[in-house]
Amino acid sequence: MDLFDSQGIDDAGVPAFSERAPLAVRMRPRSLDEVVGQDHLLGEGAPLRRLLEPAQVGRPAVSSVILWGPPGTGKTTLAYLVARASGRHFDELSAVSAGVKDIREVVGAAKRRMGATSEETVLFVDEVHRFSKSQQDALLPAVENRWVTLVAATTENPSFSVISPLLSRSLLLTLDPLESDEIATLLERALTDERGLGGEYGLTDGARDALVRLAGSDARKSLTLLEAAAGATAEKNATTIDVPEVEAAANQALVRWDKDQHYDVASAFIKSMRGSDVDAAIHYLARMIEAGEDPRFIARRVMICAAEDVGMAAPEVLATTVAAAQAIAMIGMPEARIILAEAVVAVATAPKSNASYMAIDTALADLRAGKGGPVPTHLRDAHYAGATTLGHGEGYIYAHDAPHNVAAQQYLPDDLVGTRYYAPTENGTEAMITKRLAVLRDLLDMR
Repeated sequence: MDLFDSQGIDDAGVPAFSERAPLAVRMRPRSLDEVVGQDHLLGEGAPLRRLLEPAQVGRPAVSSVILWGPPGTGKTTLAYLVARASGRHFDELSAVSAGVKDIREVVGAAKRRMGATSEETVLFVDEVHRFSKSQQDALLPAVENRWVTLVAATTENPSFSVISPLLSRSLLLTLDPLESDEIATLLERALTDERGLGGEYGLTDGARDALVRLAGSDARKSLTLLEAAAGATAEKNATTIDVPEVEAAANQALVRWDKDQHYDVASAFIKSMRGSDVDAAIHYLARMIEAGEDPRFIARRVMICAAEDVGMAAPEVLATTVAAAQAIAMIGMPEARIILAEAVVAVATAPKSNASYMAIDTALADLRAGKGGPVPTHLRDAHYAGATTLGHGEGYIYAHDAPHNVAAQQYLPDDLVGTRYYAPTENGTEAMITKRLAVLRDLLDMR
């Protein structure tokens, strides 16, 4: 194959790629020092760190691991580093093309290798969620008996895509999406590294920002776009990659999107949802998507609006937006645009109330102003020795022993008795809360 060097694999059994391989492949980290992000998985004593250490007789065995994360976050890279750094034999299967027969052949070879030379085997399975139940079942004996150390990668939630017996025999490690500064670091490295563009091209600030936005958290996508932009630049007999070359690589015209645009459009987006103008909210959502704004950022803004501006008028909307954010993390763009649109429509068209938001902020303001005396004695904890001698809990009325399960007694500290923080509206579900709260407050009124 032209993508491989003359020997095809390196000493660990990992493919060694030639200079004709894609930039994203050529720039794959060769050591732990070159890995960007995922610090939480690579600290001292972490399971993945132990896999990266050379295999030694007498050292506790390393568990199989399942790497779960969005595309382009380093799952395949970490698997290759395990093979290179640990000195274990490395085998790789793709769930797209491998069958049960392939699995049994790899496992059989691993058993023979271990029996003959005591050499351990790391088996990397990419896109393990594509394996059928029978294929995953075929892996169980090998993982159970440690004939192989499985390193499986998936972009889908393993709780739904990996069988329970295999999941229980493996450690689940979650990879975080890469941040913008981490993507920028990878781009700079690819520009200067001999494996990459070797310093032949420069990159304007605007082009760098555009590449980072278009890539989102996907390192592979950022390097693929950079390589295509470099090709467009070469066709112009130029050496500096600018925004037009990035547009040519991405096959789309980039929306102007400087720092002001980021904040201004996000502000208009939130105010449109708050103002119940669903069409304006969808417009600003489209502008952010087209500009390459991080969908996680958009999802966070939608969740905040659901809590702050919809509130208890339609409490189910917050659950909808949280589910949308989780789905976006699992699916990614471009399909995530549909999920975002549904969440935005739910927030924009819902009845609105900021009563809960105002309630907590008013209570916090009172505390910061020095209000809020001691907890009433009858409400204090009476479960420890000596509490009763202090009068703690004396006179407390258990709510379920009172009429309507509402016990009329003082709950607020003395200096706040009679204070009203929560003032529900007549909108949506909160209209029912308003009626119920009037009854509750009447029952609680001790005057």
